Amino acid sequence: VNQVAKLTLVSSACDVVSTAYASTKESHPYIRSVCDAAEKGVKSVTEATASCVQPVLTTLEPHVAAASEYASKGLDKLGEKLPLLQKPVEQIISDTKELVSSRVADAKDAASS
Repeated sequence: VNQVAKLTLVSSACDVVSTAYASTKESHPYIRSVCDAAEKGVKSVTEATASCVQPVLTTLEPHVAAASEYASKGLDKLGEKLPLLQKPVEQIISDTKELVSSRVADAKDAASS
């Protein structure tokens, strides 16, 4: 999970969503109260679940470590094959807009000639 969170695409997407969430809460008091209640509920459920799950996690720790190592190697290979994962969301959007504009311009040129 930590390795996925450190991917540029994932971390920048989380930043964008977090900024939008905070801005929405700040701008809309009714939404803020709903979000605050939801956050408290999620926190309570997370705390309750963590205490119940901890003994199971301790038992499964060797298996979780093996799965984590396997997943880590897979993510490394995925990162090599998909360089897009190392780009921030803003750059991907910008590159996509440029590509679409270029293709539309090419199509216009082809249609006019």
